[in-house]
Amino acid sequence: MTPGAFRHAPNLLSALRLLAAPFAAWLIWGGHDTAALLVFAACGVSDAADGWLARTYGFTSALGAWLDSAADKLLMLLCFTALFAVGATPAWLLGLVVARDAAIAGGWLVVKAAGLSFQPRALMAGKLSTAAQIGYILLVLALLAFGIAAPWLMDVAAAVTGLLTVASGLAYAGLFLRSSVWGNRSPS
Repeated sequence: MTPGAFRHAPNLLSALRLLAAPFAAWLIWGGHDTAALLVFAACGVSDAADGWLARTYGFTSALGAWLDSAADKLLMLLCFTALFAVGATPAWLLGLVVARDAAIAGGWLVVKAAGLSFQPRALMAGKLSTAAQIGYILLVLALLAFGIAAPWLMDVAAAVTGLLTVASGLAYAGLFLRSSVWGNRSPS
C-alpha cells in the first residue's frame, strides 16, 4: 500500500478521537475506570499516530489541524470534568484548565478581530502544560482503575499540573499581548 492510501488517515484518527472523548467521559462518570483508562490511552496513541503520519508523509491540512486540536481539547475538557464530577480531581484544577483554554481562544479571537496578522503557534509552555494534563489524567485513571489510594501523589500531580497550566496561560497571554501591541513587528 502506498503512502497516498493513508492520505486521510490522520484526519480519520482525529475524528475518531473526537468521537471517543464523550465516551471516555461517560466511562469515568459510570465508574468504568479500567475501560476509561484504556480509551484515554488509546486516544493518546491515536494522537501520536496521526501527528506522525501527517509529519512523515506531509498529510497536513487546515481541517486536520482543526480536528486534531478540537479532539485534544474536547478529550481533556470532558475527562477533567468527569474526574471532577466523581470527586477525583479538585475544582480549582478544572477551573484552571478551562480558564486557560478559554483565555487562549478569547485572545486569538481578539487578535483576529483587531485585524492583526497573527499565526498561532505552539509554545513550549503549552506543550509542557498539555503533557502534564495528559499525565495527570492518566495517573488519576490508573489509580482509580487499580484501586490505589495515593492522595499525596494526586495532590502533587494536581499542583504540578496547575502550575504548568498557569505558566502556559501566561506565556500565551504574553504572545497575544505582543501581537496586539507590535503586530507583525518585533519588539525593539
